[in-house]
Amino acid sequence: MNTIERHESQVRGYCRAFPVMFDTAGGVHLTTEDGKRYLDFFAGAGVLNYGHNHPQLKAALLDYIERDGVTHSLDMFTTAKRTFLERFDEVILRPRGLDYKVQFPGPTGTNAVEAALKLARKVTGRERIIAFTNGFHGMTLGSLSVTGNSFKRAGAGVPLANVTAVPFDGYLGDNTDTLAYLEAMLEDAGSGIDKPAAVILETVQAEGGVNVASFEWLTRLAKLLKRHDILLIVDDVQVGCGRTGPFFSFEPAGIKPDIVCLSKSLSGYGLPFAVVLMKPEHDVWEPGEHNGTFRGHNPAFVTAAAALEFWKDDKLTKDVEAKAARVTDRLQAIAKRCPSLGASVRGRGLIQGLAFDDKSAANAVSAEAFTRGMIIETAGIDDEVLKLLPPLIISDEDLDAGLDIIEASVMAVAEAAADKRSVA
Repeated sequence: MNTIERHESQVRGYCRAFPVMFDTAGGVHLTTEDGKRYLDFFAGAGVLNYGHNHPQLKAALLDYIERDGVTHSLDMFTTAKRTFLERFDEVILRPRGLDYKVQFPGPTGTNAVEAALKLARKVTGRERIIAFTNGFHGMTLGSLSVTGNSFKRAGAGVPLANVTAVPFDGYLGDNTDTLAYLEAMLEDAGSGIDKPAAVILETVQAEGGVNVASFEWLTRLAKLLKRHDILLIVDDVQVGCGRTGPFFSFEPAGIKPDIVCLSKSLSGYGLPFAVVLMKPEHDVWEPGEHNGTFRGHNPAFVTAAAALEFWKDDKLTKDVEAKAARVTDRLQAIAKRCPSLGASVRGRGLIQGLAFDDKSAANAVSAEAFTRGMIIETAGIDDEVLKLLPPLIISDEDLDAGLDIIEASVMAVAEAAADKRSVA
């Protein structure tokens, strides 16, 4: 590790919370070079929905490499791209009645968001974007402009303009209708908001603290935007690909966004891969108007096509929903056991969190869990939420083992806090 600390930039982050040298990984476990195994409830920040090195995906990738399949191709035609597009249409789009064109904007989620914002402005001829409080959409300039976190925004070093932030569902408390506020601002010529090109949102704000928009709120939002001829962009980078149960997080709300951003678990294997989905009438790009060197990452096409086997029926969705109920029950029981920390449960599917009134508690629990052999991260503007992101394919046995670690870690932190108070 001294080599890494000597040479790698100070910007590194996750390794500070988990300061061990990982060497191998399989399924729901990471193993260090000295042989210690860790249960992974982080899953690469949602990249590894199917676990580490899933054998079906690994076999497809190895076969492709062995036969000298094309690795890099810019946006030229390849059999790997064709296979992915055919399978994606057959397994994901058509069964859901979705008619989207597919753009490969670059390899990461922020590339998808940048392209989506640029496209929305081109389609409408308008500049302004509406984003939501506590949203997170990436670390490049356009994505930062629609991100709420002030620390991350400050890293831009320049003004982040042409964006208006409005309150997310629940941001002003349970008794305030935030959509009524947005509607009033859009319909009042004196509000000071220029008509926007688009609204961008996550249906579940992952980095922002596992904040969940209700299906009713999402449905009303989509209708409001359609009435005002404003595009709806759903950033499903972290909570898509089955994280909430269905493949797209917005499905239960019955909405069809104008533009959708996908990345993270899209490749299924941890390979960089992102797409922008757009309604055909919004595909107004001129050839080469938005491009990039790594749009044709064929190994990711291969593993993504293989990962779509999980979605040929609804078995994985039902598994996620069953496991989600199991997680919710356990987390609620844990929260009741430690009232002194002010814990509460939030989330949907297999992205759930324990939010603590004691804002130091989540990081303390994460650190305590690490000593017990678990990788789990925090979220929220003050890192006040312990965020669970286990692989979707986790067994009930490993899920229960992880929840046992979380319970023991929360209780240890609660006891330490009580001891500290008694000494004081």
